[in-house]
Amino acid sequence: MKKGLRTAGCLLMSVMIAITAVPHTACATAPADTAQPQDGAQAEEGKDPYQKQLEDTYKQEVQTNHLKEWPQGPGIYGDAGIVMDAETGAVLYGKNIDQQEYPASITKLLTALLAFEYCDMTEDVVITAESLTCLGSGYASIGLKEGNVISMEQALYAMLLASSNEVAYAVGETVAKTQGEDYQWFIDEMNRKVEELGGTNSNFVNTNGVQDENHYTCARDMALIAKELFNYPEFFTICQTANYTIPASATTEEHIFQQKHEMLVPGYSDYYEYAVGGKTGYTTEANNTLVTMADNGNMKLVCVTLKVFPGHVYSDTTALLEYGFNNFQHASIDAGDNEAIEKILDSANVTIPSGFKLSSLDAKLEQVTGGNSTSFLDYTYEDNPVGRIKVQVNKNASFQEAEAQEEEAGGISVWKILMVVAAVIILILAVLILFTTWCRRQRRRRRRRRP
Repeated sequence: MKKGLRTAGCLLMSVMIAITAVPHTACATAPADTAQPQDGAQAEEGKDPYQKQLEDTYKQEVQTNHLKEWPQGPGIYGDAGIVMDAETGAVLYGKNIDQQEYPASITKLLTALLAFEYCDMTEDVVITAESLTCLGSGYASIGLKEGNVISMEQALYAMLLASSNEVAYAVGETVAKTQGEDYQWFIDEMNRKVEELGGTNSNFVNTNGVQDENHYTCARDMALIAKELFNYPEFFTICQTANYTIPASATTEEHIFQQKHEMLVPGYSDYYEYAVGGKTGYTTEANNTLVTMADNGNMKLVCVTLKVFPGHVYSDTTALLEYGFNNFQHASIDAGDNEAIEKILDSANVTIPSGFKLSSLDAKLEQVTGGNSTSFLDYTYEDNPVGRIKVQVNKNASFQEAEAQEEEAGGISVWKILMVVAAVIILILAVLILFTTWCRRQRRRRRRRRP
């Protein structure tokens, strides 16, 4: 009897260990290189703290490297980085892409996006006293004064090439004024626009990236902003201008400035032949931030790196863009088998590693509400987005099948395991109770038989 109890106890203990381990398997990934040999630990103690921090940052986990059969991406000397396909929205490389970081001057990309959306390039931009209040020590400026008037086109050159903070503030004021609103309306519109694009981890409180603890974003959100800028060719005309002059006028002195993004300037050591646009950023708190858009004729990519150590921002970006161009390709998707879809409204492409099987992808049709017949068919691989296709949905479409597929891909198998394990535990407990009851009865009978 004791042997039977011990066996049953061991079985119960094994099951409890198994059920405890299941959530860890499903929801967490063990960090790489957590254990170091004793000799290595002693060597680490003798390192320069800055060098150790640099190496630790480079060794940080790259989440996309844990995707099965996914090309291994390089380490970077920044806290966060992403490579996104601007045409499909696929995330090719991801390191802490939803981690909140200070953006610094790459904020001005969102300011420019709203200016392109709302304003004519001939609109007058007036430098106000309020726009000059943002100029703290060391912040970028082209030296404009209160009362100066330039065109919106000139303002965007000053903001995107020279990273002028007073001009970025004035652009926000001007766009708001054309809508009969004030500067705060523009800030609210910045945050609304990011949400519209799919961003979920940003909060902008100014137009220029001047340091504020409440002003933050993430690599994914900045990539979505840059992706949207591909719809405005004039943005790339500005970015590919190495030198620009605002001529003297009745209100303004002449101002000459240059492009600061060195990957966009031919002849510079960090020039990258496929780079077509982008923006630099730096503050003490944000460290180096950089957004770079590239086009090699086959693919259009966006690369964002945040909180990067000095001296590595361009080399990291080059390595990431090369990784994207060399390891991925577009593949056409046939969505015709889905009865809920009436018509595909744009190119049906996803971005996958070379030689990858399309059958490995999961698809989810976005729920249509409010009588709208337009929806999106999202393709993922292990929850990582690889493409989004705009579609027209049948009026009587049912979304139950798509939701069920999403549930299965998102973790139904884990719950099935938990339910099975729970059932096994209940069964074992029932057996133990019955066995114990039987043993007690046997003991009582033996006592009764004794003289």
